[in-house]
Order: sequence, then structure tokens, then C-alpha cells
Amino acid sequence: MAQLILDRIGAHYPGAAQPVLQDISLSLGPQQLCVALGPSGSGKTSLLNLIAGFVAPSSGRITLDGVAVKGPGADRGVVFQDDALLPWQDVLTNVAFGLQLAGTGRAQREARARDMLALVDLAGFGERQIWQLSGGQRQRVGLARALAADPQVLLMDEPFGALDAFTREQMQELLLQVWQRTAKPVFLITHDIEEAVFLATDLILLAPNPGHVEERLSLDFGQRYAAGESARAIKSDRRFIETREHVLAQVFAQRVVTQGATARKEPA
Repeated sequence: MAQLILDRIGAHYPGAAQPVLQDISLSLGPQQLCVALGPSGSGKTSLLNLIAGFVAPSSGRITLDGVAVKGPGADRGVVFQDDALLPWQDVLTNVAFGLQLAGTGRAQREARARDMLALVDLAGFGERQIWQLSGGQRQRVGLARALAADPQVLLMDEPFGALDAFTREQMQELLLQVWQRTAKPVFLITHDIEEAVFLATDLILLAPNPGHVEERLSLDFGQRYAAGESARAIKSDRRFIETREHVLAQVFAQRVVTQGATARKEPA
């Protein structure tokens, strides 16, 4: 089973006065859904880009099952906020696109694509055009495409950020169902505090200047949903509300610190 390890990762972009990330360590394995949350500038997207292999760390080491991550690979599936679908292709072709690039035969890749569409509750949508889909359906297609190549780890970059509130909740619940069925480790970044608390087994609170881990929380709300408890019951639970308010206070405290530091740097 997949094991992703980040060992004292740092990232420093050329020309920047200070690192964007510093001394980040974490491990992610089966049955874990790790969510990174923090104010703007805390390095959430940079952290995901490092894991995806889009950029290289300036210090530290990232390994997946003991092998160093040195670039993008099919062992890490990525779902973006912008679904990045091919609008001139139908749904089935979009989901099978990565398999086509890998040289998988047509019958095999289309069968796999149909299985993934069924997994995200889009059975029968294969022949539809992208323009015929709602925002939530497009994100389901993006999720199916990421899963089609059977990656060891699923990376999600604010995947529900552009959706309306009702569709966003539906997609959160779908993700937990897919996570339970596939048992794949998931690393997700979000700005939404309630989403983070609901989904995460492991919640990482990032603080900026430079981006670092301020607090780690082990949570079970998503596991409770996956076990059959309703989302409404969980989100109205006193412990859920207390956790959400604690996280909210931490994030706002970081914003105040960041705004104060910015104000001190501005000339009179």
C-alpha cells in the first residue's frame, strides 16, 4: 500500500526574499485523507505542487514507497479546481485520456473509464459532451479521470472551490464515498474551514512567512460519514462545531499576524 513521506521539505523560489515553505514533514498512507488549510500565502498550493512533482523542493526529500519524487508521474493523480477537461471530446474520452497517452488499448481503457464514471455516479454519461455537464458533473469527470490510471495517491487542489454551496456538499460526500471504496491516500488543499474539518482524518494548519505547520489535528468526522452517519448529524454535533471554531480562530489569528507584518513593512 502506498506511503508518501515528506521529510523536512523547503521551497524557495528565485528572487523571493524568504522561503515559501520551510521544514515541512508529513506522512500519508492508506485510509488517510490529509487536508492542508491556511490563509493565503501559507504555501498550500506550493506544497501540493511539490508532491505532484511540478516543482522540486529546495531542501528535504519527498518519497513515494521509498522512491524519490523527481517529477510528475502516473502514481499521483491530480484533480484541479479548474477541471481542465478537453471540451472537444466526450466524457468517456476525457476520462480515458491518460490511459490513451499511456498506450492502453481502446477496449481496456474505455472499460476502465466506464467503471470510474460509475464510481462517481455518472454511469451512462460517457457519450455526453462536456458542455452538457453542470459544474458538479464536470468535477466528477475530473475525479474519474484522475482515478482511471489507478494512482497510488490522489492530490486535490481546491477541487470544490468554484461550486455552489449545495453542489459543494454533494461533492464532499462523494469524495468520502470514493475514498472509502478505493482506500487511496488523499491529499487535499482548501480555503473552506468546515470542508477541511468534515473531510480530514489528518488536518494540517499552515501559517505563512514562511509557510510552516502550525498545528496538526487527528479527526474522525469523515470516517463517521463513511461509516453511515449522516452529514447533517455530524455537522450539528457539538464536537464538530467546537473543532470548527477552534480551527477558525487559528486561521484568523494567522491572518491578523500576517496583516500586521504587512502593515509594518509599508512605508509611511
